[in-house]
Amino acid sequence: MERYDSYKDSGVEWMNKIPSNWEKSRIRMVGDLYGGLTGKKGSDFNDDDNPSNKPFVPFTNIFNNTYISKDHFQYVNVEENENQNRVLKNDLFFLMSSESYEDLGKCSILLEDVEELYLNSFCKGFRIKDSKVYPLFLNYQLLGSLHKEMISVEGNGFTRINLRQDRLLDIPVFIPPFSEQQQIVSFLDTKTSLIDSLIEKTQRKIELLKEKRTSLINEVVTKGLNPNVEMKDSGVEWIGEIPSHWKCMKFTHITDNITCGYTSTPDYYDEGIMFLSSQNVKKGKLDLWKYNFISEELHGELTKHRRVVKGDILVVRVGVGIGNSCVVDIDDEFSIYVSLTHVRLKPIKYYNYFYNYVFNSPKFKEECLHITKHGGGVGNLNVKDFERFKFVVPPLKEQQQIVEYLDEQTQIIDNTISIEEKRIELLKEYRQSLISEVVTGKRKVVV
Repeated sequence: MERYDSYKDSGVEWMNKIPSNWEKSRIRMVGDLYGGLTGKKGSDFNDDDNPSNKPFVPFTNIFNNTYISKDHFQYVNVEENENQNRVLKNDLFFLMSSESYEDLGKCSILLEDVEELYLNSFCKGFRIKDSKVYPLFLNYQLLGSLHKEMISVEGNGFTRINLRQDRLLDIPVFIPPFSEQQQIVSFLDTKTSLIDSLIEKTQRKIELLKEKRTSLINEVVTKGLNPNVEMKDSGVEWIGEIPSHWKCMKFTHITDNITCGYTSTPDYYDEGIMFLSSQNVKKGKLDLWKYNFISEELHGELTKHRRVVKGDILVVRVGVGIGNSCVVDIDDEFSIYVSLTHVRLKPIKYYNYFYNYVFNSPKFKEECLHITKHGGGVGNLNVKDFERFKFVVPPLKEQQQIVEYLDEQTQIIDNTISIEEKRIELLKEYRQSLISEVVTGKRKVVV
């Protein structure tokens, strides 16, 4: 790794040393901060028929890009007499509010001339006034891991983390000679483009693996494992053809119990009995990452006639996760919220893990969404909806064989996905580290 000939003290504890010919400054000394849109209502945004529509830079455009994309502007009603700050070429933008410290202070820069452009209200714009500072270099420096850590430390808040304007302006920056800034930007543009291309290819590979997983489950839970078996029409549109020796039955014929969870919001306590909801059903499994506690008395009332026990199935009946399910694999006592449906299959003939795969198949989820939309609902499945469902019923031995096969095959796919996701993490870490080393002078760009 090429280094500079000499270094000097940066004057900043977390920075250590900088090249001797670099200057130290602060954000407030090299430019001016300005605010985004003010006084806007929800109806002012993205109204296609409004003649006063003007483009603005949304939160996501800054979040997702090093350089602002003209393809991802949104639109807002701005009248001629309004006093709103306009965005100009080479302005930088900061995310001033975020749900995580990692994203707080993320910056991006506009490289193109846009006749009339505005900025999201949750962001700040920054216009460089110091002619010795190359805007693209400053953008890269503020994206480096050292500066990102410095900025994130200045955030505060609970539900959302907010960055105070005065704290942002006080962040130190380190300025090389102008020609060197240009060289660094050229180097980083080339290197980060290569890294981003690798990340994009890896993400596409993950998407294809997920599609393969989805297709596999869809195929096997409705067609079985033998591709040469004689088929027949199931009589159910979303299921299609099934092996001729399989049956298709109403869900009520294979269940002992279908009930929804508690319909009111209970009082919560620091301890007591677990109270689970749709957020606890993830990727076909019970996920106890977060939950509330209710009193033993309420739990007793809710479970007087039927408790959820190990081996039962929980199905999400509301919202975007509709149809997601899991088999209960714990012995602990708990109650469930109305966002979940509790299903208990009849013993001996029906294998819970097979029907868990059926519930989690995209075909079933699509049918759930179709039913709730067709009925004028808002994405809610009630008990009668479940009772009307028809499901495939293979012989018990085949159900078990299908589960064994899918467990093995989906685990292989999931392991591959995990490896590729780790690869993306490492590429992102390398990208961040490379930027930091170059924009802080730890590594010299050799032209």
